[in-house]
Amino acid sequence: MADIGLASRREADEMVAKGSVFVNGKPAVMGMQIDPKKDKVTLKGKKPSYVYYMYNKPMGIVTTGPQGDEVDILEDVKFPVPVFPVGRLDKESHGLILMTNDRRITHRLLDPSSEHEKEYRVTLAKGVTGSFIKKLEHGMIVDGERTKSTKVSRESNTTFRIVLTEGKNRQIRKMVEAAGDSVVDLLRLRIEHIKIGDLQEGAFKSIPKAELALLLKKLRLN
Repeated sequence: MADIGLASRREADEMVAKGSVFVNGKPAVMGMQIDPKKDKVTLKGKKPSYVYYMYNKPMGIVTTGPQGDEVDILEDVKFPVPVFPVGRLDKESHGLILMTNDRRITHRLLDPSSEHEKEYRVTLAKGVTGSFIKKLEHGMIVDGERTKSTKVSRESNTTFRIVLTEGKNRQIRKMVEAAGDSVVDLLRLRIEHIKIGDLQEGAFKSIPKAELALLLKKLRLN
């Protein structure tokens, strides 16, 4: 259950202890070994009530794990129910983050092999040139590994858009630095088809039903 994102390991243990987990129709016990190919695991109880929000993270707010006097998302905003961020957006960056209590989403959305798109608008200190765009498009060596080829489009003399299907740590900033420039501003505009639109900085709202249905379909969770 933990491996597929249905619950944390502690929550899974609690579900077993409460008698909510069954293997081949019989109550599961702690430490029980199962064969995923032969055994049927079922859950008993109330169907989970999931919520899905889109949140516009301001600069200066960390996603998780605040240090010292840092403030994270859950300190900055009071959500109606306990939720967590799907993925990260570094402290100096701002823009769209999905917030949910559905643990199934994280791996399916962030797994690089699934190639789910995330789009960003980036402002540079020096400027956008044709050679700069080509370097980013064709992939670059970052932390000893080559980034995937990607879509990059010039928006102005100092601004471009980039679409990533992977999520290496501070990837865009490192790519820009490797290309000989530095990032002045980095804004995440969308995750798959879900766009930040006119959502105000620091605000959140439920993902519209049609957009949520499409997202869950893409993640094979509908």
